[in-house]
Amino acid sequence: MIAAATIAPGRFREVLGGYPTGVCVITSAELDSRFAMVVGTFTSISLEPPLVGFFPDKASSSWPKIERTGRFCVNVLGKDQLDHCKHFASKREDKFEGQSHGVSPGGLPLLDDAIAWIECAIAQVIEIGDHLLVVGEVSALDRRDIGDPLLFFSGSYHGLQPLVQK
Repeated sequence: MIAAATIAPGRFREVLGGYPTGVCVITSAELDSRFAMVVGTFTSISLEPPLVGFFPDKASSSWPKIERTGRFCVNVLGKDQLDHCKHFASKREDKFEGQSHGVSPGGLPLLDDAIAWIECAIAQVIEIGDHLLVVGEVSALDRRDIGDPLLFFSGSYHGLQPLVQK
């Protein structure tokens, strides 16, 4: 077994890149300001109570703005929304400029054609290594009946291909 101290970050990224992750845009709003960031670390945590989580980098410039609002909306991107991913991952000041969206029941930005959305209140933020674990308590959610997720795998984006047709 290799000791953790001897694992190079590049090797760690290479090996873990062999595990696919979904791509989501985390949004929030406060007064007339809207905030967004892209994550590939979104996950379900608990059914009772309904909790979800994601892991923003401690160096993120978007996360502190979202954290201040006390709430967020997870927008799960579909395989045809790579342009949304690139747009919201940018460093531009107004990430919503030119992006069509509505609002969640709680008034948070909800991207048009997101294949699912989950609105949350921030329940807990825990420091873990060079990231934070953000735990959200789910207050509302929905999904479209159609649409495959956008996946990140081995350094590039992919759609979903079922092994067996239903």
